[in-house]
Amino acid sequence: MADFSCTTPLLIYPIIVFILFFSSLHSHFDSPSPSPSSSPSFSSLSSSTPSPPSPPLIKYFDNGSRNRSLEKKKKKKKYFKRMEESLAKARAAIWKAGRSRTYTPYMNESFFPRGVVYRNPSAFYQSHIEMEKIFKIWTYEEGEKPLFHSGPMNLIYGIEGQFMDELESKKCPFAARRPDDAMLFFIPVSVVNIIRFVYRPYTSDASYSRDRLQGLVSDYIQVISRKYPFWNQSSGADHFMVSCHDWAPEISAANPKFFEHFMRVLCNANTSEGFKPVRDVALPEIYVPFGMLGPPRLGHPPADRSILAFFAGGAHGEVRSILFHHWKEKDQDVQVHEYLPKTLNYTELMGKSKFCLCPSGFEVASPRVVESIYAGCVPVIISDNYSLPFGDVLEWSRFSVHIPIARIPEIKTILRAIPMPEYLKKQKLVMQVQRHFTLNRPAKRFDVLHMVLHSMWLRRINIQLPL
Repeated sequence: MADFSCTTPLLIYPIIVFILFFSSLHSHFDSPSPSPSSSPSFSSLSSSTPSPPSPPLIKYFDNGSRNRSLEKKKKKKKYFKRMEESLAKARAAIWKAGRSRTYTPYMNESFFPRGVVYRNPSAFYQSHIEMEKIFKIWTYEEGEKPLFHSGPMNLIYGIEGQFMDELESKKCPFAARRPDDAMLFFIPVSVVNIIRFVYRPYTSDASYSRDRLQGLVSDYIQVISRKYPFWNQSSGADHFMVSCHDWAPEISAANPKFFEHFMRVLCNANTSEGFKPVRDVALPEIYVPFGMLGPPRLGHPPADRSILAFFAGGAHGEVRSILFHHWKEKDQDVQVHEYLPKTLNYTELMGKSKFCLCPSGFEVASPRVVESIYAGCVPVIISDNYSLPFGDVLEWSRFSVHIPIARIPEIKTILRAIPMPEYLKKQKLVMQVQRHFTLNRPAKRFDVLHMVLHSMWLRRINIQLPL
């Protein structure tokens, strides 16, 4: 394997692009190309390579200070060299597995990804193994609850708190014991709690200003960057935050240069609003009921699904307004409701439907995508700019349908044109990927939390820090 060296603070590899690694190998083996929303192209990655910031100037006051600085620099170089060597071994193992279609066992194997739903099953499996071996995350300890280290554990934003709680658990195998062991650093801010405890009650239009949110996060990063060397060493490239709130992407809007390399793990993965699949991670939006880790699974066998397509939800956003205009209460095959009568059960209706419509709301993401998968219902993505979760690994076109917003009037025609054998294949693959969208506590191998971590791992092995 070629020796990649780096004399600048940050380099995103234009050659071994592991974010696209599975996609490129997939096409090499004559498999279908990825859907437009799943992964960027090689050309787009090259064009988005960030310019490294200038290294900080060092002022020497005396020989003792100079010697201490040189010793510190040597230790840092040794630390980065050791880390990059371990990452290089991981890259080589993944590359070998992808090309040979084999993998190196790591522990007692109970699951192996197979079939066309994966871009490259062997590469994915080996990558997950390498992640389990060496991937560590340090959560900064600064900050107090409820704004930091605490997030919502239930309802529409529940995945934010569940992820944060898992990562800060003493039992989490990916938690670093000390910051020097970490490959990524977690900024444990809860956007939902900031809005709940800082913003509310809203008293005027000015109350919606994002200034306070942006200021809180920027101040926190200033604190940890003065106390620790890690942010400044990478310009934030090995740091991340997690949020499912619609406001989260706007944290970086106040100072784009400062957050240029910062990884954002977001439900609102809208590529038209600054989400970059090369750097950012799409977080599945999961409705987490109280006392449960997900909705009940009431799906029927394909033969017992009498409804062609189903949707029920609020009139949130332009996409749903268009959907309601054309389909609300107008068709028995394409059943679209704003609010269901109390006599009807939402989850049962999804379980009786062949296709479940997943239109964007105020933002691109919707919990209906995961709800559809839980119900064994083929998701119909109605959005133009949604970067779907786990698109580096999963071939979404195999188990879902994408309908552009402009073709909403044609929903029935499009879905009826799908032959029954093709629908049955998609439905079977929906059942196969349920594992990857299941929330477990503690997390389990290949479940939704591990899949999110794996998406972060892919982006980490795709950058080299200073040597």
